[in-house]
Amino acid sequence: QVQLVESGGGLVQPGGSLRLSCAPSGSPFTMSACDWYRQAPGKQRELVASISSGMLTQYADVVKGRFTISRDSIKNTVYLQMNSVKPEDTAVYYCHCARPPNNYWGQGTQVTVSS
Repeated sequence: QVQLVESGGGLVQPGGSLRLSCAPSGSPFTMSACDWYRQAPGKQRELVASISSGMLTQYADVVKGRFTISRDSIKNTVYLQMNSVKPEDTAVYYCHCARPPNNYWGQGTQVTVSS
């Protein structure tokens, strides 16, 4: 059974930076095409950033220019570098990898942006 494990969340001040990590545990699993989603209280889960198997990246407009998704194939880990964070970035961040017909999700990591 594959589990995705996120880490790196926490409390950060507006304008600060944070790096989230996502790695698999359990059964062998290659982190190739994966995404980061987030869900704020009372809101729907939204797609933040995606990386393809070929390292192509896409971002939601609200984070473009501030967040960077990347993958380290040696460490088999996907990252989300969050810079210039804003209070509206406060949410639980989830790692997701689709391997049709299966979808794999992490348990989420809380990011709180507050002074």
